[in-house]
Amino acid sequence: MSTSTRPPESAAPSLLAGSVEQPTFGEAVSNYVRKVRGGDMGSLPAILALVVLALAFYALRPEKFFSALNIANLFQQGATVTVIAMGLVFVLLIGEIDLSAGVTSGVCGATLAIALTKWDWPWYGAVAAALVVGVVIGTLLGTLVARVGIPSFVTTLAAFLAFQGVVLLMIGTGGNISITDNVIIAIENKNLPPWLGWALGAVAVLAYAGASLYGWSQRRARGLLSAPLGVIIAKIAAVAIAVLGLVAVLNQERSVNPVRSIMGVPIVIPLIAVLALILGFILTRTAFGRHIYAVGGNAEATRRAGINVPAVRTVCFMICSTMAAFAGIIAVSRATSVDPNAGGSNVLLYAVGAAVIGGTSLFGGKGRIIDALIGGAVIAVIDNGMGLLGYSSGVKYVVTGGVLVAAAAVDAISRRRARATGRL
Repeated sequence: MSTSTRPPESAAPSLLAGSVEQPTFGEAVSNYVRKVRGGDMGSLPAILALVVLALAFYALRPEKFFSALNIANLFQQGATVTVIAMGLVFVLLIGEIDLSAGVTSGVCGATLAIALTKWDWPWYGAVAAALVVGVVIGTLLGTLVARVGIPSFVTTLAAFLAFQGVVLLMIGTGGNISITDNVIIAIENKNLPPWLGWALGAVAVLAYAGASLYGWSQRRARGLLSAPLGVIIAKIAAVAIAVLGLVAVLNQERSVNPVRSIMGVPIVIPLIAVLALILGFILTRTAFGRHIYAVGGNAEATRRAGINVPAVRTVCFMICSTMAAFAGIIAVSRATSVDPNAGGSNVLLYAVGAAVIGGTSLFGGKGRIIDALIGGAVIAVIDNGMGLLGYSSGVKYVVTGGVLVAAAAVDAISRRRARATGRL
């Protein structure tokens, strides 16, 4: 007969501090394994895919793939897709889709370029104009979907076609607008001084450690279940190794021209990090974030609970289009110009693929901002690695499509197993 004093899982936790028996490190690991087996795998498949792909490309091109120059290129190449994917996470969480996010970035990028060159606006005014256009587009799409009731697939497909025409009207067929503003160009083409990279890396690690330990102590003080301290310390150590290791690599000299030095963290990396932190805070630390998950889980039950479901949906589309505007600015910076194809081609497909590959569910209710970051890394590694091996665009598309199908299959199987085990 068991003499354990652990309360049953169905029992409500007491409000008195220390009234809940906390799991040990071994129990926490066992619980995680049980959760994975139950279908809740999160970003684990994407992380494993990223590791396997990176090791495979390293084995085939050991002198190039993990070089400081190529690692910096990976971040710069994948920045636009990753930023759009972060916005798409919000739309996917509510069970919708935005097929116009790619061309929205093109419209906003064209707005930026026109404001800089034809209207002679300062860079901050041009950036503000591009972001306002993104907000307006998102408000329009969200209203049509949430208020009028047009399915998001139809609404955003129509917007995809219309915005391609808008870019053509803004730039002209065969036209091209070059920019010379140093601030905008620096986003994708300049680097932080090495000392500033170290400083920001240290601040990021200390901030993560402080937030993690504070959250852990608060849950313990309130008598709530929390992860063992060993798990928290292990996560902090992993983040510190990843962040500071990346800074160390990027602070190396990576110029192939002995006359010109290239060192430091690309400016676009801390920009993406700040955007990810803001969006992650919205999803995990605000009532609005909880409402998003609730709408994605069961919109009707959420409406009966008194939550304004149409407003939540509209704001999610606004966030998605605003992130597309940021992506458009980054794309203009990388190319130092904008043309009628801006935001077209495979940008949207890669962005949706990044969100889904990272672990965001196509069925709504499950996803995190880190999913977009991991999925964006997978897409960038495939695109970069295939390029190093000399494969054509056709092979890249086939491989990326296969990875996306595998991710969707994992999502579907995970949901089926979660329903079977009562976790969904």
